[in-house]
Amino acid sequence: MPLIKLQMSNKCSQKTKEELCCALSKICAKGISKPESYVASLVEDDATIAFGGNIQNSAYVEVKSIGGLNGSVNSDLSAAICECLEAKVGIPGSRTYINFTDIPASSWGCNGSTFG
Repeated sequence: MPLIKLQMSNKCSQKTKEELCCALSKICAKGISKPESYVASLVEDDATIAFGGNIQNSAYVEVKSIGGLNGSVNSDLSAAICECLEAKVGIPGSRTYINFTDIPASSWGCNGSTFG
């Protein structure tokens, strides 16, 4: 049920996107303390993103979960996500925004039902 979604300005190979998708999935699972089998990760490249009024390498990340998010967890996830993006695609943390959202179980659906 956790979701980590990355939209980035960089254009990447399919292999790089897949590696990044898997790396973000692991970061999310570990950070939220949920099994990775529950995590969905999504990577979109080649987005047009103006950050600070200019178009350069930038990223927007959403992390959504039913529980598991709080100030401390979010801070740790932010550090791990930014480190990953810098290492794998050269996007600095200073050009990355991350939005954390705790979703009510009744607002998250899967397999024809909801989690609550």
